[in-house]
Amino acid sequence: MRLPVLLRKRKTDTHKGDYGYVFVVGGSLGLTGAVCLCANAALRSGSGLVLAGVPESLVNIFETKLTEVMSLPLDEDRKGFLSARAFKKIENINEKIDVFAVGCGASTKFSVKELVWKIVEEIDRPIVLDADGINAFTDNLNRLDRKKTGQLVLTPHLGEFSRLIKVDVANIKKSRKKLVKEFALRYNLTLVLKGPNTLVTDGKNIFENETGNPGMATAGSGDVLTGIIASLIGQGLDCFSAGKLGVYLHGVAADFAVKDKTQNCLIASDIIEYLPKAFKKLKNRKTF
Repeated sequence: MRLPVLLRKRKTDTHKGDYGYVFVVGGSLGLTGAVCLCANAALRSGSGLVLAGVPESLVNIFETKLTEVMSLPLDEDRKGFLSARAFKKIENINEKIDVFAVGCGASTKFSVKELVWKIVEEIDRPIVLDADGINAFTDNLNRLDRKKTGQLVLTPHLGEFSRLIKVDVANIKKSRKKLVKEFALRYNLTLVLKGPNTLVTDGKNIFENETGNPGMATAGSGDVLTGIIASLIGQGLDCFSAGKLGVYLHGVAADFAVKDKTQNCLIASDIIEYLPKAFKKLKNRKTF
């Protein structure tokens, strides 16, 4: 694919609104770090604006942990957990947003599932679903047919994908490419199946990533990937292209990081730290 010019070099006459507005919706009591990793990864990947929509009782935590990211307190049903009532605020700012990243650290409370369903069924912007955003559709796959957006990305790991399609992990590993293509085609979306040699497919085309290392098997790594992919969509890439480039950059950053940190000591925030080196490597290529 040909990379947008803005991913290689920015114009002199430019402003933050030219590079995508990412809205990260998630977080819950005990899982605030997931949103922070996702939001910071989006910023580090070039987004001009990033907003974190989080449970209102936890806003002070996010305000302390995040410097460049804005925060929006959202309604709760139970202290520390998002409510479906939060959708009103989300809907009110929808027109300003370029891409949503939904589910990081959100929990599997029913109120959270209701909110995720409303976002998918009533928001027409590109959406990247991760973690509990995906878990909301376990046993509720029919709701994916109700999606309003034509640009939906799911980023499950093997366990999450197993729960979605009711096939055990061992059998998924035997037929990964076939199963991901069938799922993406059936639900008209882009699927990113995380793991060694991450797969990205839109149901017709498939990409197998070759970057990355075992040190990436650490909490929060997937949240970082979600932020990267959402950022790339906000900067003008289609979902399949953003998925391909996102997993590639995610792996390249981890490969740079592991040289200094080692596989045993690598943590998710290290991947964000080394994203500039990954993008610098990318800038030397006209296509990907």
